[in-house]
Amino acid sequence: MSTITTAVYWSTFVHSALHERPLHVAATERGLCCISLPEDTHLNLQPWVDRKFRNAILVEDREKLKPYLEQLQAYCERNLTSFELPLDLQGTSFQVSVWRALMTIPYGHSCSYADIAAIIDRPQAIRAVGTANGANPIPIIIPCHRVIGKNGSLTGYSGGLKMKETLLQLEGYIDYSAKGHVRFNF
Repeated sequence: MSTITTAVYWSTFVHSALHERPLHVAATERGLCCISLPEDTHLNLQPWVDRKFRNAILVEDREKLKPYLEQLQAYCERNLTSFELPLDLQGTSFQVSVWRALMTIPYGHSCSYADIAAIIDRPQAIRAVGTANGANPIPIIIPCHRVIGKNGSLTGYSGGLKMKETLLQLEGYIDYSAKGHVRFNF
């Protein structure tokens, strides 16, 4: 009896727009499945892969990741505002519905958790939306950084608020006033 093995390819992405902090990008033959944020190392990918895929092996292969890395590069250089990549989403049906809703938030814009709950037709599920948002395995591509508090404040981000702020700045969304306060451009 043979066992089918899933290969999960990975590589590292580093860019000055992200303060030279490495991201670890992973994909299967079906599509992009994970981007680890700077606090994680490639070693953190293995436990994630083991939880999400049966009989998976992690293979470092920059060439396999080239299309994903090129689009991340273009995004960081402000030459790309919308990703066109195949995705291999690994989550519950509720999580996937939230992640798909996140992908409708345009570049340089934001919405609240309540807005996402309304988009998926679950207006009372605001906290569950926040939890699914935090479980997003493909940040940046699935732009969970574009979700802010209903009052316009920055809220939690698994990569840290500084990373969230960096991504919003990259998209031209945050502007600092002379007093050092953050002003959001809606």
